[in-house]
Order: sequence, then C-alpha cells, then structure tokens
Amino acid sequence: MSSPIGKSQIDPAAHGGTVLRVDGLVVRYGSRTAVDGVGFTIARGEIIGLLGPNGAGKTTTLNVIEGLRKPIGGSVTVDGIDALRDPLDARARMGVQLQSSGFQPELSIEQLLRLYAGLYGVRMSREDARRALDDTGLGQEAGKRLKGLSGGQAQRFSLLIATIHNPLLLLLDEPTSGLDPQSRRSLWQRIEASRRRGGSILLTTHSMEEAQAVCDRIVIIDHGRLVTTGSPAELITAHREDPRVLAIAHGEPTLEDVFIALTGSDLRD
Repeated sequence: MSSPIGKSQIDPAAHGGTVLRVDGLVVRYGSRTAVDGVGFTIARGEIIGLLGPNGAGKTTTLNVIEGLRKPIGGSVTVDGIDALRDPLDARARMGVQLQSSGFQPELSIEQLLRLYAGLYGVRMSREDARRALDDTGLGQEAGKRLKGLSGGQAQRFSLLIATIHNPLLLLLDEPTSGLDPQSRRSLWQRIEASRRRGGSILLTTHSMEEAQAVCDRIVIIDHGRLVTTGSPAELITAHREDPRVLAIAHGEPTLEDVFIALTGSDLRD
C-alpha cells in the first residue's frame, strides 16, 4: 500500500464541489416527527459540526445519510449519487466510526483491521496491518481484542477502520466523548489528516469548545428543525447582541452561549 491507512479507490483529484447535500429531510417515528425539513451541504475538505440538544434529531439525520433509516421525505446526495436510491454506491464513498459493539468480539484488532480492509476492497497484508496499527499507536496491542483496549485506544482503532479506504465523507457521532485531552488531541490529528487527503467530515459533538475550535461550519438543529448555520465566528457575530446571549454570557460571547440562547436552557433527556 502507498500509505499505512490504505489507498482510496476514489481519486480525490477527480472530484470537487459539494460532497454531501441533504435537502428537506423528514423522518417520523409513529406520530413523532424526529427530523422536519432539515437541509445542508458539505463541500470537499470541509469539517461540519451537526449540533443540537439531546433528542434534536442529530443521530437520526446521520442514520439516514448512512442508509440505516429511510426518510418519508427529502433527499440525500453523496458525491452526486442519490443515497436513497443507490445506498450501496453512496456508502462506498463514506466512512463511519463504529461503536465497539459493532465489531466481532472474538477477533484481535489486527484481524479486524484486515477483515474490514477486505470488506472495503483494500488489499492489506499482515505487514500492512502492523504498519497501520503502529501509525495509530496501537502496534503493541495488535493481538488484543477490542474489549482489552482503553477508551482512547478503541476510539483510535474505530477511526482507523472508518478511514481505511480514504472515504470522501467521514461520519462521526460524538467521536471524542469520554476521552482525555491527550486522546482527544490525537484523534483530531487523524481527522485532520483525513481532511488533508481530500475528505469531508460531518460530526456531532456536545462540546461547543471543540466545535468552535475544529469545525469550519456549524449546523444547529432543535426539535428536528434547522435553527441556523454558519461558521462559529459568523454565528457569534450574528448573535452577540441578542438579549438571550447577553443574559448568559460571561464576558465575550462564545459558541456555547449562542447555542444555549437559540436552543434554550431546559435540560433534555
């Protein structure tokens, strides 16, 4: 392989513009509307933060993009492909950070890495796998099962699997939740490396500080509806004089102040 993370089957230089387009997405669970007309786009090389309180519809939106749930309305286009009509073609251009429960528990992480490389059509010898694990700081853990890794190690391994085929679009659901600062910084270095290779990233996070630091643009949804979108600086500037922001800000307004002002301070389950 040309790199320890694998060689993409998709030539980044041959693509450009919009990698993901979500338009008018509607998802219902019985009588409850979980996502109500949400729409946004992601350009090549962009990191987008999908933010919202618990129950806002973030994970449901990710599930539709990934092809795990069918909406009753709207469209999803990945690299020009209708993801609802051709989910397999769209999914081939995605990487998704799986939770630990999604992996085969009886296999070592080296075996898992080679298994998922094969599923993505990436040729990977045992030597290739060892180099990839070394590059991720997991070389000494190659023979361990996933349950034997620390939280930070498991997150790094999951991200390695998600990026093994150098996807155009990387979907991350709270990728740094529960990690210490060192593990979080290491994870973001790998995410930035994916961006440098031409990938685009859509992530959810509850850390407004993290979103402000790493996201090019923010999409805030609440009660299944789009509230606002823009860069962190644009959102802060646009709402810095909002009385709701001024009432809760301590000093200069932050993205967290804007987020709470727009979505409310009530606790969500």
